[in-house]
Amino acid sequence: MRRIDPVERRGLVVMSEFHPDLAWARLIPKIPITSRLFRLVPARPPAAAPMPDGLMSEDFVVPGVDDQHPVSVRVYRPKSLESGRPALFWMNGGGFVGGTLEQDEQGSIAFARELDITVVAVRYRVAPEHPSPAALEDAYAGLLWLFGVAAERGIDATRIAIGGSSAGGGLAATLAIYAHDRDEVRPVFQLLRYPMLDDRTATKRAKDLPNARVWLPKDNRYGWTSYLGVAPGSPGVSAYAAASRREDLSGLPSAWLGVGTLDLFCDEGIEYARRLNEAGVPCSLHVVPGAFHGFDQLFSKTDVARQFWAAQVSALRDVFA
Repeated sequence: MRRIDPVERRGLVVMSEFHPDLAWARLIPKIPITSRLFRLVPARPPAAAPMPDGLMSEDFVVPGVDDQHPVSVRVYRPKSLESGRPALFWMNGGGFVGGTLEQDEQGSIAFARELDITVVAVRYRVAPEHPSPAALEDAYAGLLWLFGVAAERGIDATRIAIGGSSAGGGLAATLAIYAHDRDEVRPVFQLLRYPMLDDRTATKRAKDLPNARVWLPKDNRYGWTSYLGVAPGSPGVSAYAAASRREDLSGLPSAWLGVGTLDLFCDEGIEYARRLNEAGVPCSLHVVPGAFHGFDQLFSKTDVARQFWAAQVSALRDVFA
C-alpha cells in the first residue's frame, strides 16, 4: 500500500492523500459547475428509487411560511409503522443552487427501513432565482407541518431529528438555529453530513486544495454568492444563511457531523463541531481520512462509504433509543 501523508488539524491526524478505497477519485475531472464544458452534460433529473416491500412514500403540498410559497414534501415510512416512532426531516444538497430530494431518495428509504422511522424530505427553493432566506423558509414550513401532523401519523414529536448533506447539511444547521430562536418546535438532533456552514470558506483557492473533488472552490464561490446575494465573506451575513456566523451556539440540539479530510468543508466542519461542544451542545465528530466531498455517493459500495453510512445510522439509533 502506498504511503499516506498525514497532516494535523486541531489535534486530529488526517490524510492529505486519497483514502485507498477512493484512489480512483484522482481520475474525476475538476470541472466547475459554472464552466461551459459542465453545461454540455445533459441535465437529467434523478430517477425515482424503487420502493422496497413494506415501505411506502407519499407526496404532500404544505403551507409555506405566512401562507406564502407552498412547499412540497415527500414522506417515506414503513407500511406497518407502530405509533410513537421517531422521524427524520431531511434536506438534500446542491450548493444552494440546485439539487432535488430525489437525489437523496435511496438514503431516505434506507433510513426509514433500517431505523423503522418516518423520513420527510423537503423540496426547497434554490438560488440564484430564490436567494436566502427562501430555502430556510421552505425548510421551516416543512418542519412545522411535520410537528403539526406528528400525532395523527404515529410520530413521537419529542423524537424528531433534522439532517441533510452538503448544502442540505448547512440548511439543517441554520434550521436548528432558526427553530431555537422561534421556539415553536424543538428538533431533538441534527445530522450534518459534510455540511456547507461558512461562506468565508469561499476565499480558499484551488491550489490550496489540490485533491478536492466534486465541489470545488469556484463552485463554492458561485454557490455562496448566489445564495447570499453578496460576496462571500461580506460583513453582516446572517447566521440564518451561514450557520458558522452564529456566535452563541448554546441551546441547540445535539449533533453528529461527518466530513472527509479532502472535503472543501473539512476545516469549517471540525471547527463547528468544536464550537458546539464548547457551547455545551454534544456533537460527535466523524472525520474520514482521505475522503472528498460526496465520496459516499460516488463510491457507495466501498468499505469506507459503508462505515460512514453506518456511523450515521448508529448516531440516529442512539438518539432515538
